[in-house]
Amino acid sequence: MIPLAEAQRAVIDRCAPLPTVRVPPLDALGCLTAAAVLAGEAVPAFDNTAMDGYAVRSADTADAPVTLEVVGTLAAGSAPEGAVGRGQAVRIMTGAPIPPGADAVIMVERTRRLDGGDRVVAEAHVPVGNHIRSAGEDLEAGTVVFEPGEVLQPAHVGVLAGLGIGAVEVVRRPRVGVVSTGDELVDGPEPLALGQVRDSNRYSLLSLVRQAGAEGVDLGMVRDDPDAISAAISAGTETCDAVLTSGGVSMGDYDCVKLVLDEMGEMSWMQVAIKPAKPFAFGMVGGTPVFGLPGNTVSSMVSFELLARPALRRMMGHARLHRPLVQATAAAPLRRRPDGKIHFARVVWAYRDGGYEVRSAGGQGSHQLSSLAAANGLAVLPDGHGAAEGDVVDLIRLHED
Repeated sequence: MIPLAEAQRAVIDRCAPLPTVRVPPLDALGCLTAAAVLAGEAVPAFDNTAMDGYAVRSADTADAPVTLEVVGTLAAGSAPEGAVGRGQAVRIMTGAPIPPGADAVIMVERTRRLDGGDRVVAEAHVPVGNHIRSAGEDLEAGTVVFEPGEVLQPAHVGVLAGLGIGAVEVVRRPRVGVVSTGDELVDGPEPLALGQVRDSNRYSLLSLVRQAGAEGVDLGMVRDDPDAISAAISAGTETCDAVLTSGGVSMGDYDCVKLVLDEMGEMSWMQVAIKPAKPFAFGMVGGTPVFGLPGNTVSSMVSFELLARPALRRMMGHARLHRPLVQATAAAPLRRRPDGKIHFARVVWAYRDGGYEVRSAGGQGSHQLSSLAAANGLAVLPDGHGAAEGDVVDLIRLHED
């Protein structure tokens, strides 16, 4: 068996960042900026009101309550038609530009209309700049909005749209093909015959790929037939940036994936010192990284988390490849037996009293997917007898970047 860190290095070192592309803001969600993004204009572009109310001269409200003449109305999207003079006010709606002469806005709740709206009583003094959003208050023209290497989140996309930026340069999102193999697999709701199982791995792995920020490509479910497996993997390596296979990478007589990949490319077959997910394969087929994940459903997903996800993140340009480890206290015992491996126990974590605590999410068999569905973390248990209640363990928080 080889240490996990050695296996991770062997994979990551061969998965280089992808080229950059220019894409619309919506397509850039989750991608890394490949160049600095500059504001080409100020945001807001003009002084505008943050409230519904009246645009006034601050000095006119000094002796409030005072009565002012209403000389116009401004809605958002309208341009002022005149200036606000002494003793005057303009009815104004949120987002509308401040008319010339006005230097403050009094909110409508602090006013009282007279003569059907021709006059208004300002019932409080408002200082200069009251409820006015100044031009460039959010961003000034020429400002560096985003540095290279920034992960674009929904608010970033909104900023890009607000600046009128139609395309942004990002590290290209990888296309990752996923194929399941095995004669025992069934796809769909039809009744199972004895010995058959439903193909859950492909769906789980495609979901993990998408959650990681890559584009998942369904390469289908393939029987244990070398020609069919070869065709599916070839289709993936020709059209995708990486391929994940599930099943057939162990030492059994019917592990056809191993036989096929050995003929197709330069593969490394590893027994990694972890549980679950000990059998693992990685190599290049026609220059495309291929990850051979184990067939047991939990093993497949844990293998993705520990070995494939960090490599995909490197392809997407991330500097931090692994989820950060945090320390947690075992709220109940986490048992295991010595076997020379690191165990990754499925746990439920919560943050209480200034720290993390964990407890088992259920059965720890490599076939028990329901406990992984119930888990939101993996507790890292070094070789030994596990953790007693109150012991401190390292925790990987799943679904947390």
